[in-house]
Amino acid sequence: MKARQPFLINRLRTAMLLFAVALFAACGGSNDDDKPATNPPLTFQVVSFGDSISDVGTYAPVAQLVGGGRFTTNPGQVWTQVVANFFGGTLTAAQTGGYGAPVENHPNGLGYAQGGARVTDPNGIKFKSNGLGALTVPITTQLQNHLSAHGNFNDNQLVLVQGGGSDILIHAAAVLGGSETNDDATLAMTLAAQQLAAIVGKVLDSGAKHVVVSNVGNIGVSPFGISDPSIGSVLTVLTTTFNSALTTAMQAAGIQNRVINIDQFAFINDVLAHFKEKGFQVSNTGTGCNLQLLSKELEISSLFCSPKTYTAPDADQTYMFADDVHPTTHLHALFAELVEQAVQAANK
Repeated sequence: MKARQPFLINRLRTAMLLFAVALFAACGGSNDDDKPATNPPLTFQVVSFGDSISDVGTYAPVAQLVGGGRFTTNPGQVWTQVVANFFGGTLTAAQTGGYGAPVENHPNGLGYAQGGARVTDPNGIKFKSNGLGALTVPITTQLQNHLSAHGNFNDNQLVLVQGGGSDILIHAAAVLGGSETNDDATLAMTLAAQQLAAIVGKVLDSGAKHVVVSNVGNIGVSPFGISDPSIGSVLTVLTTTFNSALTTAMQAAGIQNRVINIDQFAFINDVLAHFKEKGFQVSNTGTGCNLQLLSKELEISSLFCSPKTYTAPDADQTYMFADDVHPTTHLHALFAELVEQAVQAANK
């Protein structure tokens, strides 16, 4: 393993690119065409905080130059956009820029999630202070930016909160690289989970009545995770630690029953076990974006993926994963359906 460590760590860093744990726990639904043709009885304005799986286009100014824009099989939408559409609205980025593009704030944008963002640490995945990398505004700052611009939440808003994946990947890299012990990483995961629970508490204290909180899916069974047993094991352990600590922290704060909890970790096992029934042809054994073709772009990431770099013409629907960790359009749609159903059930 020692001889392979530099290669594995480099690959981990590449796979970490602005990830927020893209292992979705989708339950039900077969494809995008199954979505209801009309709006549901409930209508909400969606506000979203998180990282790459929720990022609706922070880095689009650069990524769109090659047909990309979001962490999926572009031009497909990510789950937060699909949920916003379902409940009668749209969701656009609150801030754009990075990778050399100037930073611009958009007052009407309520999609604060940014690829690579951590829970509280501004030094996220691929962050560069000179503006030539990712922005990675942490989730705690995303929330503060919204409150500063718009004040408290209102009763007609649906707030989506997810995070922790970037923290997991960064600490997994440290463990695999030998700069951090397993115990150190465990403590870091517990702290990050507690911090995310505190953020959820602040969302509620700021007037939000409808809040969705998603834990982290098992990154260890992503295409990247299964590429090497040592990597997958570390990722699974840290993900489990984070999720358990998040539940414990929200229970301790008395907010667990005040939010709509989405368990990505539990449902990803169902997706993998029944991927053909869900409409996929390839589960976690391949990627919908051709990574060799993506190597010619700025980063080997689905952020820069487009139909010209698909593995197959219908890869956005037949593959579960766009790259080593991020979901395809179809998987995003299935996760969105899970969230939509949970929100409707909570508001009967």
